[in-house]
Amino acid sequence: MSEFIPAAKPIVGDEERAAVDAVLASGMLAQGAEVATFEQEFSEVLLDGRAVVAVNSGTAGQHLGLLASGVGPGDEVIVPSFTFAATANSVALTGATPVFADIEPNHFCLDPADVAAKVTERTVGIMPVHLYGHPANMTAFEELAAQRGLALYEDAAQAHGASLGGRRVGTFGRFAMFSLYPTKNMTSGEGGMVSTDDAGVERMLRLLRNQGMEKQYENEVVGFNARMTNIHAAIGRVQLTKVLGWTETRRRNAAFLDANLEGVVTPPVAEGAEHVYHQYTIRVPEDRDGFATALREQYQIGSGVYYPIPNHRLPSFGLDLDLPETERAAREVLSLPVHPSLSEADLERIVAAVNELAKAGA
Repeated sequence: MSEFIPAAKPIVGDEERAAVDAVLASGMLAQGAEVATFEQEFSEVLLDGRAVVAVNSGTAGQHLGLLASGVGPGDEVIVPSFTFAATANSVALTGATPVFADIEPNHFCLDPADVAAKVTERTVGIMPVHLYGHPANMTAFEELAAQRGLALYEDAAQAHGASLGGRRVGTFGRFAMFSLYPTKNMTSGEGGMVSTDDAGVERMLRLLRNQGMEKQYENEVVGFNARMTNIHAAIGRVQLTKVLGWTETRRRNAAFLDANLEGVVTPPVAEGAEHVYHQYTIRVPEDRDGFATALREQYQIGSGVYYPIPNHRLPSFGLDLDLPETERAAREVLSLPVHPSLSEADLERIVAAVNELAKAGA
């Protein structure tokens, strides 16, 4: 039997282990110099020098970013329903209301036209998600935000190094959040990064992540314990030296799949966009779940459905909304392996299996 090809595969090697051992040997385990250096390096490599604040998860970063931006009870923030629940959760946790808008069909990101239709007098911001590593239409959102006096916030959890029109994702909004969860394009084991060019937002982020204090025992606001440890930062610093190379491998893998897959809808890339392929997501219009089961059981190939239940229909929100492209995507999307650990033989197996299944279902 062929060896199983997983949908995702974190890459952690001897360099990461050595970096963790060095921190352990130092005795300085909590947030400290290693975290500060990681923030600086992350900024230089991925964000063209924009300020970065490290936190203990992407969700924490998004939540604190919204709080630091002044979002709270009575406000509305427009978000996609077709994404991981953390996007809407982070809005709700501030006391504000997430307002769900539809996605455009090609890139699975927020549809600017539907966002414009959802703006009310309570709307304070728009939070696009750069889903699967493809940048959202930030040009349109910048124009809309300027016209309507709204803030832009970015959910860049899956988009390390992506860009639009030569401009890096994470440099458009008042703040942007990057996740460092193990399955992301780079990891710190667990953690997140928040970028901002607003000095007031940056300072409030640093207060909120550390119990509301900049100086020990001088608590200025009510805050959280959302600090990143030196241990996690050490892993992240090593991964940061590799992520751009891994991204090029992901792009080569995606190009191979683009050129050879048949009978399924492969993911297009918008003009001027640089996709980082956190996921390579196809559409399977007929019996997507059966297709995924056959890939796993007949061909030993993993895949993922991101996301089978739109946020607005989750029990935590329970809303009856008309979001047709969101509902269609939830029925049809399937993410195939595209990670840097794939061999040429793995890619050929994936193509052969998908094409056979697509042909059999035609």
